[in-house]
Amino acid sequence: MPSLPFDDEDLPLFTVGQVSGMLAVQQAFLRRLDSLGVVQPSRSEGGQRRYTRREVTVVQYVVRLADEGLSIRGIRRILELEARVAELERECESLRAELRARGGS
Repeated sequence: MPSLPFDDEDLPLFTVGQVSGMLAVQQAFLRRLDSLGVVQPSRSEGGQRRYTRREVTVVQYVVRLADEGLSIRGIRRILELEARVAELERECESLRAELRARGGS
């Protein structure tokens, strides 16, 4: 069965207004996240921000952290560190797989 466009988590489908409504946040908050590089939605031909499902999930996580009292700059740092940890975990798993392939433990 062919994949539908909205099955793609990285397809920019949602406008600022739609994301604002879904997550009950101000559009200015979303624009600030963009300006600080927390999420970087793509732009339509008309220059409007378009968010992917993955970005909406990140914004939802950011909202939860902000509700816990973290600053946007602190949240951005947490996201950077979480991405780095995920990268290191992938690297470790790759090295473990290589060791197993070579007959190591």
